[in-house]
Amino acid sequence: MLMTTAMQRLFSTGIPITEKVVRTVVVYGAVLFLLRLGGKRTAAQLNSFDLVVLLLISNVVQNAIIGPENSLLGGLIGATVLVVVNDLVSRLARQNDIIDRAMEGTEDRIVEDGAFLDRQLRRLGIRTSDLEVALRRQGAENVGQVKQADLYPSGAIVVDLRPEARGASHEDVERLERKVDQLTASVARLAQAGA
Repeated sequence: MLMTTAMQRLFSTGIPITEKVVRTVVVYGAVLFLLRLGGKRTAAQLNSFDLVVLLLISNVVQNAIIGPENSLLGGLIGATVLVVVNDLVSRLARQNDIIDRAMEGTEDRIVEDGAFLDRQLRRLGIRTSDLEVALRRQGAENVGQVKQADLYPSGAIVVDLRPEARGASHEDVERLERKVDQLTASVARLAQAGA
């Protein structure tokens, strides 16, 4: 009797399964829309405030997904629906550029010709001090060394340094090694001719 009651509580849902599926899909879409409104900075550079909001959102929408019950089966259905819907949306977005741009957005230029684009930074909610740190991580000592920098929908900042600010490439090093070898050979020939 006790085992039957426990199993019944674990696997019986207080609301119909179709309602649980619909609730999960609607909440998923709404949270996805809200995060899209939050912009690229939310995904890329979580500060303490953004992290608190994301943690609270998960708690706030929990009851909207599972409804007025908390059975094991209900939770498993909600989790399964979330994973399946996310996979379908991701596949759909990757196959259609228009949907991908609508859901993910496009890149934004944030530095051009060695200068911050202040209007873009204000619109995106990025502080210049945070951007300076990101530029340094990618090899620029200051913004003046940057030809252009773009913020991508994933939150990645891609920096293109001015030619004079770039470090030596593998090809540059190989070219210098060849020249040193040629000079060494020339010095050796001159030493033999003089001996």
